[in-house]
Amino acid sequence: MSERMVRVPVPGGELAVAVHDPEGPPTGTVLLVHGITASHRAWDFVLPELADMRLVAPDLRGRGQSRNVGEGAGFSAHADDLVAVLDALGVERALVVGHSMGAFVAVVLAHRHPARVARLLLVDGGLPLDVPLGGDPDAVMAGVLGPTAARLSMRFASVEDYLGFWRQHPAFPPPWPAGLAQYFVADLVDDGAGMLRPATRYETAAADTADMIAGTALPSALAALQHPTRLITVGRGLQNEPPGLYARDYLEGVLVQHSSIRHDRIDEPNHYTVVMSPQGARLVAEAVRAELSAD
Repeated sequence: MSERMVRVPVPGGELAVAVHDPEGPPTGTVLLVHGITASHRAWDFVLPELADMRLVAPDLRGRGQSRNVGEGAGFSAHADDLVAVLDALGVERALVVGHSMGAFVAVVLAHRHPARVARLLLVDGGLPLDVPLGGDPDAVMAGVLGPTAARLSMRFASVEDYLGFWRQHPAFPPPWPAGLAQYFVADLVDDGAGMLRPATRYETAAADTADMIAGTALPSALAALQHPTRLITVGRGLQNEPPGLYARDYLEGVLVQHSSIRHDRIDEPNHYTVVMSPQGARLVAEAVRAELSAD
């Protein structure tokens, strides 16, 4: 599998997109949409499991190498950006896989541009969270993301200092799998004053959170959902705590309103390691293959 980075013009700048092409004819095309403070590198563990496919993994605006893309945020803006990516690559239709916030974006993408989406695979996201509607985005981010949100405003003197932050994070107990440290290091950028900072812009993440708790794009998209959709939830959250983002009783109530969504519960991985670990990556890859074969 080969990787190339392409730049796609979108309102406010250019989106950075990692394109992974197989050695032979692709068995399918998959659009991979990362979470709220991540980048395309969040899929590093999944990529080798799907080496026979064409995999398109953008950095969403405000994240990674797209961190300086301005002029708006929110799920509709991200969805329109993703269509620009598909257009630039000549992709007519794709299986869309979204993790965490990427799952919310995937649902809105399917609503705004239905002809471009074959099926949806939502990984621990995409349905409303059990948070106060209309609440303060900063408070919601702090409550849901915990130290992951706080780090966006932090500065680090060295790469080792930043890795030290993650070594204390309960979601990533030792021993770390090969490649995890490289993912963390790739997230760092120069803050312009001799220090290092995470690439994700806090302001963009907060705007996306506000859209999740008070916007209309997601409720409208879920109400009109017509694409085959599979949801995978996990039993541990962003700090490795049970019951995870979606408690069983709460999620059962939400799924009653969206009975067409097929749901699988996986107890062991946490919200991060469901994609950022070899075990989680295999589970996600199996689901991707099952969805492609059903299309």
